[in-house]
Amino acid sequence: MANYTAADVKKLRELTGAGMMDCKKALDESDGNVDKAVEALRIKGQKGVAKREGRSAENGAVVSLIADDHTSGVLVELKCETDFVAKGEKFQSVAKALAEHVAKTSPADIDALLSSEIEPGKTVQAFVDEANANLGEKIVLDRFAQFSGGYVTAYMHRTMPDLPPQIGVLVELDKENAEVAKGVAQHIAAFAPKYLSREDVPAEVVEAERRVAEETTRAEGKPEAALPKIVEGRVNGFFKEATLLGQPYALDNKKSVQQILDEAGVTLKRFARIKVGI
Repeated sequence: MANYTAADVKKLRELTGAGMMDCKKALDESDGNVDKAVEALRIKGQKGVAKREGRSAENGAVVSLIADDHTSGVLVELKCETDFVAKGEKFQSVAKALAEHVAKTSPADIDALLSSEIEPGKTVQAFVDEANANLGEKIVLDRFAQFSGGYVTAYMHRTMPDLPPQIGVLVELDKENAEVAKGVAQHIAAFAPKYLSREDVPAEVVEAERRVAEETTRAEGKPEAALPKIVEGRVNGFFKEATLLGQPYALDNKKSVQQILDEAGVTLKRFARIKVGI
């Protein structure tokens, strides 16, 4: 007869994040000793980390952390394999801990983040690997954003009510305006602009768009004399679609985002948009 109770199984699941059957098996093998079962599950989990490397992690969560005075903020994307794990408290606590670490340490890039110590003697990479082992799924940390210096805020969007936010937007204005910051962040979440302004679009991207526009116009048999004007119009259309400041504002499509900012007397310094898995 099993030498443990349903309460022991529940406790073990809470401690490790492992599935019910795995917990029962570990308790069977450890004769009901919860501490030994935790150790057994950790060993089993670490052995499975390498096996999970080839799996796809397309679910997960985006977590934000904004300073009380809105002078800084971070976004962190943590990915996993299933929405079941993504909605779990254990996974979300790992994501929150990572966001807090980014806010404290301001790493230069993802490599610096992964190699930094989140606990004495434990790197962020080891911390993520530990979550991988405990949760029994591939856990991936490969993206974050951090702003400071202006007025920083975030907008988090849930694609499903029972899941954590799947889209996170971080914006930085040159001065405080909570209403405009929120509205523009919501716009970014919905319309996913690639660039802030025309000046931010790489020259090679513009040239590629111009070539496509010219070839398309010629293929349509447009008069040679009209080509420059038509091509320029199509390139301008690309700018309007791809740049945040050129897009029609979501809450008032008769105005561009640039016009909304100008009317409010603020400047959008930068933005970041992270959607899980994309």
